[in-house]
Amino acid sequence: MTTPFTNLFRAEKATLLIWLVFVAMTFAGDLIKPTSMGSSMSWLLLGGIFGVMLSAVFRVVHHAECLAVIFGEPYGTLILTLSVIGIEVALITAVMLTGDNNPTLARDTMFSVLMIVMNGLVGLSLLIGGLRHGLQVFNLSGANAYLVVLLPVAIVSLVLPSFTTSAPGGGLSALQTLFMIAMSVVLYGIFLVYQTAGKPEIFRQPEEDLPTTGGSDAHHLETKSIGFHVLWLVLAMLPLVLMSKKLALFVDFKLLEFGAPVALGGFLVAAMILTPEALAALDAARANKLQRAVNICLGSALATIGLTVPAVLIAAHFVGLPIELGLGSAEIVLLALTIGISILTFVGTRTNALQGVVHLAAFMTYVFLIFDS
Repeated sequence: MTTPFTNLFRAEKATLLIWLVFVAMTFAGDLIKPTSMGSSMSWLLLGGIFGVMLSAVFRVVHHAECLAVIFGEPYGTLILTLSVIGIEVALITAVMLTGDNNPTLARDTMFSVLMIVMNGLVGLSLLIGGLRHGLQVFNLSGANAYLVVLLPVAIVSLVLPSFTTSAPGGGLSALQTLFMIAMSVVLYGIFLVYQTAGKPEIFRQPEEDLPTTGGSDAHHLETKSIGFHVLWLVLAMLPLVLMSKKLALFVDFKLLEFGAPVALGGFLVAAMILTPEALAALDAARANKLQRAVNICLGSALATIGLTVPAVLIAAHFVGLPIELGLGSAEIVLLALTIGISILTFVGTRTNALQGVVHLAAFMTYVFLIFDS
């Protein structure tokens, strides 16, 4: 015989598990540091930590999607995006504070998110949706709103520091730091007002869309009260923030052990964060709800720059860590290519599978550069 408590325990077992793991690792202390155990054991523990944290990320996304159903678009996608970006900021900050003073880690992670989302995820969404439905429609004004804000924020944050001389090696002067924090916060804040109070209708699926087959709305989510989902969303997110330092220790240790490229650390962090969001976007594209996929992909890209840049700059200032945001020449070319392809992709109101293939080609170029740099 099942009871409400039993059903709640089954549904939220991932959240309860990550709390148990966090408590156990906290009491274990130095006994579970990667340097104090063998390579095989550290691999096993890293896999366990990663799996538990990923399960908790899915619970965060579940409650965010339930709130999305309650509030509707564009608020639903916004809740999902902000939840995922909150985890991203926590993980980046933790890895920055734990690792061997890697000033480019935040930049590499943000660049990884942009490449994964704007090339890998957009490419897969357009390819899957195009193969299944042919031409798919979206709201052109909504896509352009993301891109017109993303373009200056990304260029000023990730490209301009490579060409200024006030700080060496893509670093930032005090004045540049203040300007980037202010610009990112102001532009993203104005965008949020425009998205939620100004023109929310341009971020909704056009009515002339083709009939759906299955759907991102076909999850048949059983929603409860707003307070219930907010509470469990916070309960799932909090241990992720607390556990991020443990994950950072093992990721940093394994990268050093294998002599892997530094940028691979940012890619792995970004991939874990974006996995549930990626599934939501692909499900929306498969259901012929391309606007929701566009909102998730471009919204994540914009929030990554608009929120992560000021967050890591403020955190680095208070702990006295150097930050380098300027990309190298190859990465700048790839970023310019990505933005150019995205503008061409969303210049019309319909997309096709060919555009998805082009985005995926750019993504594979990025993966190649990680190991060839």
